[in-house]
Amino acid sequence: MRITRDRSPRARPPSGRQEDVANIVAEVRRRGDSAVLDFTERFDNAELAPGDLRVDPREIEASIGVLEPAVLAGLRTATQNVRAVAEAQLHTAVAVDLPEGQRVEVAEVPVGRVGIYVPGGRAAYPSTVIMCAVTARVAGVEQIAVCAPPGPRGRAHPVILAACVLSEINEVYRMGGAQAIAALAYGTETVPSVDVIVGPGNAWVTEAKRQVFGEVGIDGLAGPSELVVVASSGADPALIALDLLAQAEHGDESPLWLIVPGDSLLEAVIAEIERLAPERPSAADALLQAIAVDALGEALALAEEIAPEHLQLVGADAEALADRVRRAGCLFVGAGAGTAFGDYVAGSNHVLPTGGAARFQSALSPATFRRRMARVSLPGEAPARLAPAGAALARAEGFPVHAESMERRA
Repeated sequence: MRITRDRSPRARPPSGRQEDVANIVAEVRRRGDSAVLDFTERFDNAELAPGDLRVDPREIEASIGVLEPAVLAGLRTATQNVRAVAEAQLHTAVAVDLPEGQRVEVAEVPVGRVGIYVPGGRAAYPSTVIMCAVTARVAGVEQIAVCAPPGPRGRAHPVILAACVLSEINEVYRMGGAQAIAALAYGTETVPSVDVIVGPGNAWVTEAKRQVFGEVGIDGLAGPSELVVVASSGADPALIALDLLAQAEHGDESPLWLIVPGDSLLEAVIAEIERLAPERPSAADALLQAIAVDALGEALALAEEIAPEHLQLVGADAEALADRVRRAGCLFVGAGAGTAFGDYVAGSNHVLPTGGAARFQSALSPATFRRRMARVSLPGEAPARLAPAGAALARAEGFPVHAESMERRA
């Protein structure tokens, strides 16, 4: 892990992929399955026959039997907890009766079809299946498709398939990258198009989601995973060091911040990182900005300016700031609340805004898969009461037929 004691600007995502991604998307729109298979062979080194793009449901069901019991138990725990938290977020319909006699009812209705992108590369990520698919099911989505880059010899990873079984998904595709996003957005001979695409991915996937947005909805544009730890006296330096090293497992580009009042705790955490890191090779060479401030209020202000994906408050005085936090993807409070729990089994969703997007964007939730729809009724004398006001506004905007439409009902 690289450590700096100075705050540097947030790294900008690399550019220059727009044209390459646009070409991939265009090829998938033009050639469908054939293009997806060509790009899969080129980028994932997996040669698939035309009929192999979709995973056989029998292979999906069989995956449960090949997992280690502890892994299967972990998937079940994650599924149950994510489902419970998602169900608690569902909203009931509301109706408003207005003075002129009209009624406006607002209900949430699920989208019809969702595509879930599960990243590959360093490992298989069944937790992403659970976070996205369970939440979509709770939201009421009936059709859910999952895709993930194929592994060696074009195989779908059994742990991904098992997570699909537990999430009640039987539509899975062996495809990844920008070509998978294009296939989900526009459809191919094998892959029906979807209404919303969710799930994190690499820079190519993110750029593809950017380009197809508008044709479909998306959950957001994910950047590298990130963590800010604000700590105060009494916090355990070794636990903080482990949390930062755990976050560094996401890769070299995963930004980390440690913000504490004074130098004593800061130096203690750095010493623990230097002691623990050599024995934990899975932690990448991520950049940690270790920043000493004069007071906890300054630490919170800096964390809010960063608006990180994950924010941990550790130590009694830091934890007391929890109610003041407004700009974080997910907040973890207390020594026991390591970010890793949120990645897997706490029940919160790990698909979170990054790159400062926590200023305006929320975590993945049932709301991602539902849209609000108003139903308006004007019984009795309501049209007559509303028409004069509506007609005056319509004529002021240059729409006399709008005015006539309302007045005729009066």
